[in-house]
Amino acid sequence: MTAATHSSSFSAAADSADAVLLGLDPEQREVATTLRGPVCVLAGAGTGKTRAITHRIAYGVRTGQLMPASVLAVTFTNRAAGEMRGRLRSLGAEGVQARTFHSAALRQLQYFWPRAVGGEVPRLLERKIQFVAEAGARCRIRLDRGELRDVTGEIEWAKVTQTVPADYPAAARKAGREAPRDMAEIAQIYGTYEQLKRDRGMIDFEDVLLLTVGILQDRHDIAEQIRAQYQHFVVDEYQDVSPLQQRLLELWLGERDSLCVVGDASQTIYSFTGATPDHLLNFRTRYPQASVVKLVRDYRSTPQVVHLANGLLNQAKGRAAEHRLELVSQREGGPDPVYAEYADEPAEAEGVARRIRDLIAAGVPAGEIAVLFRINAQSEVYEQALADAGVPYQLRGAERFFERQEVQKALLALRGTARSGGNDPLLEDLVGLGSQVRAVLSSIGWTTEPPAGSGAVRDQWESVAALVRLAEDFARGRPAATLADLVVELDERKAAQHAPTVQGVTLASLHAAKGLEWDAVFLVGLTDGMLPITYAKTDDQVEEERRLLYVGVTRARLHLTLSWALSRAPGGRASRRPSRFLNGLRPGSAAPSRPGSAGERVARPRRRRGPALCRVCGRTLTEAGELKLMRCEDCPSDMDAGLYERLREWRAAQAVRQGLPAYCVFTDKTLTAIAEASPSEAEELSMISGVGRRKFDRYGADVLAICAGQEPGGEDPDDA
Repeated sequence: MTAATHSSSFSAAADSADAVLLGLDPEQREVATTLRGPVCVLAGAGTGKTRAITHRIAYGVRTGQLMPASVLAVTFTNRAAGEMRGRLRSLGAEGVQARTFHSAALRQLQYFWPRAVGGEVPRLLERKIQFVAEAGARCRIRLDRGELRDVTGEIEWAKVTQTVPADYPAAARKAGREAPRDMAEIAQIYGTYEQLKRDRGMIDFEDVLLLTVGILQDRHDIAEQIRAQYQHFVVDEYQDVSPLQQRLLELWLGERDSLCVVGDASQTIYSFTGATPDHLLNFRTRYPQASVVKLVRDYRSTPQVVHLANGLLNQAKGRAAEHRLELVSQREGGPDPVYAEYADEPAEAEGVARRIRDLIAAGVPAGEIAVLFRINAQSEVYEQALADAGVPYQLRGAERFFERQEVQKALLALRGTARSGGNDPLLEDLVGLGSQVRAVLSSIGWTTEPPAGSGAVRDQWESVAALVRLAEDFARGRPAATLADLVVELDERKAAQHAPTVQGVTLASLHAAKGLEWDAVFLVGLTDGMLPITYAKTDDQVEEERRLLYVGVTRARLHLTLSWALSRAPGGRASRRPSRFLNGLRPGSAAPSRPGSAGERVARPRRRRGPALCRVCGRTLTEAGELKLMRCEDCPSDMDAGLYERLREWRAAQAVRQGLPAYCVFTDKTLTAIAEASPSEAEELSMISGVGRRKFDRYGADVLAICAGQEPGGEDPDDA
């Protein structure tokens, strides 16, 4: 069992190719050493996917199989790209490009635009909502604030699915979109918005991808120049790729297949933006020769958290659910998830704030706690409750870190001191980068001790303290680093909006929490109508809401609390119900019913959830063969040899009767597991790996009869 560790972007550099592989588990090592051909990594939450793919790139560079400048690693957020660059640098793989799709495309567009189109690249429109409002006004369509946001979202969806304004109504209806206005009106606003941009010489973020795709499709010489530079591609979070991003990736690749994709269909939560897991799920169809590696060892969360996460997915339906990964926690046990019911929303917020205050008093840092909700409008009551409790907090998705006034002031002071080199008397006799940074920031009024209470003053202190912690982290990874080196690192982070962690409780929506993790997570407002949200009508939409809750659960390392309120306001009617996704998981609730098949000979119970442990030595099992036997390969067997032979004879007869190879009935490993367990009841048999629903329905009665020393029915399963 491996303890989970909090990794740093500035870990000490590996000094050789072999050192890059140290500390990887067998599956991560397989990812790192499989450098040729298409590779698909199915990676569950907390299984170390970023570690696996960065070590893969670094190992390829260290062994000379990959040239750093020929590798392009693509992910979806600036934060993730910044973290990847930091890890690659610490592993000795400097020079590898790690960017978002938009960043990589914008760089190429800026470079090739003069040659492909001529003149200056149009200016980038960073916030399109004002243009959408103006387009609505020109069409004499009045949009309130909510409609304005939603119409903007529809325009973004149309563009990433490569839908032009005239085709929007038909495409939206086909996709089952819940449009905020009449679809013909949205198409009109969309067309006017595009015209406004053209008139003013501007492009938006979706245009960056569309124009880059257009240039690469039309100019084969430019496409070949890009392909000559980038020969190996790694795509993280591949389940979130949109059709437009997939098209760009195909143009980058050309006819080659040096592609490694990483994803988890169970974490697909952005379909409303055009993202689809189909590219991940169809990877083996596109590349039949692809290597597929599954990462299921969860280093983030305790067995109790993982058990709940697996339980959520066990109730899921649809194509993504068919490819779900059963996580196996590698951590020591922790507290059980807490389920809490409150009379109303203010009581829920106050209860959460009290629990958070208790955790902080017990030693959990405020920055390692998060409150996650379905929509941003839910945050206000928690902001108030935390402020009343004197607990510092930060609202994720609010003002950007590097745009805060106190951060800009701190960066200015650090930059000025770095320019003076070793001649600044402020730094005399100070050893260590952390000490130097604290001295510089103290000179502009920052103190090493936080101010009392919460509010704006405390928030400003926490922002600057985050820079100090970043400097200390940076110095640990690069002991010889100077203040000038730190300033370069901060400038790179500012350009990429890769902010450090601020020490305050995080308030965030479930969507904004993707890719993050905390020691303690509070999932709040878990009622039907909020999760799943009211407007989730179709089966696919409801399943995406379930995946959203799964993402929230898997953000927690140790402490997990799930809560709901029976009414909105004090004294209101208690008409709300806990989220249907918790049925069968929270204490006292019934599991959701599943339709049974007519004529079943034995009722099959639900399969056990949670980590599989060796029944002999107690070790966590991950290998397929061990999971079938429910013991380590080298642990002693207690198999009933006579039962095993009777099962083999029965299997041979079944195979002849059905014209199948014997292993298609049951494999030798499964027969061994049955003979070792000698099940006497349906539930015991159903727990054995290898006895799936179909085989249980076909053969369950016969196997139980043989285990009981009786003759099997002998009936042909296909006739039954």
